[in-house]
Amino acid sequence: MEANIKTIKSLAVLCSGGDSPGMNSAVRSVVRTAIGMGIDVYGIYKGYSGLLEGNIQKLNLSSVGNIIQRGGTILDTSRCLEFHTPEIRQEAAHILARKHIDALIVIGGNGSFAGAMTLHQEHDIPVIGIPGTIDNDISGTEYTIGFNTAVQTAVNAVDNIRDTASAHARTFLVEVMGRKSSFIALQVGICTGAEHVVLSNQAVDYEKIVSGINKGTERGKTSSIIIVAEGEKAGLSYEIKDTLMTQYNLSVHACILGHIQRGGSPTALDRLIASKMGYAAVQSLNQGLRCHVTAFNKGEIEMVPLSACMTGKNESTESQLELIRALAI
Repeated sequence: MEANIKTIKSLAVLCSGGDSPGMNSAVRSVVRTAIGMGIDVYGIYKGYSGLLEGNIQKLNLSSVGNIIQRGGTILDTSRCLEFHTPEIRQEAAHILARKHIDALIVIGGNGSFAGAMTLHQEHDIPVIGIPGTIDNDISGTEYTIGFNTAVQTAVNAVDNIRDTASAHARTFLVEVMGRKSSFIALQVGICTGAEHVVLSNQAVDYEKIVSGINKGTERGKTSSIIIVAEGEKAGLSYEIKDTLMTQYNLSVHACILGHIQRGGSPTALDRLIASKMGYAAVQSLNQGLRCHVTAFNKGEIEMVPLSACMTGKNESTESQLELIRALAI
């Protein structure tokens, strides 16, 4: 442990922002690892809002029993715009001090991490982030908890939709989540054999979509699946549908999968990575780290500075798009 760093005797854990499958697995891992090391552990309910309200309870082993398979989060979650205010963060620091809580573990995405880093910078509170978001859009880590489950949920839905598309000889636009990220759309597109994927950060190429549909029709295909990343707001697939019907005279249906991708029992992969990250988060605090994130890179959990996870993830899409194009001929 680094010199002059206070020993962690107690910590709190919260979930913030959008929920993602596997958060409960991470909470369970944090609680049981901490208790096993003789560290008192507290659950903060409803994220940063709950912290400000003092909605904090001490947890024991039974508190996290039988939750590893559950979606959502037993701690609940929220988005707290008030936390952007310095005075509000100061009050949060005072609450933690009054509760004799030495460190904070935050499970969430970019906004949640920004709050944690600022809290550390302003009040020297040790913080560790665990990346939990279905969008997989946090820099510094190749993987975020919930992504695999969200992809699998969407793949199952598209497989069902393709049955109907084939039966009725139709083209379906299936919209998946990804406000600023197309990672879900790309993986779902590959895994479902989609004819085209519309990315959230690119203009819709109608000519390419129509060309792909027509080529399929010429060789006897009666249906097509187009995956759409939702972009800044849900409903992009309906705009594309209207254009394809009115300007290209195609029979098209749209389906928005929406929040079903957030829920559901986490896959084995999400449970495994979440459990490893929760364990690493507590261990890293015990070893003297004070402002880091549990990252998953090259198949291993590693600790990276929280600042490295704040820049936004660069999407490497071309290789995946090339694969989709190669297999959709």
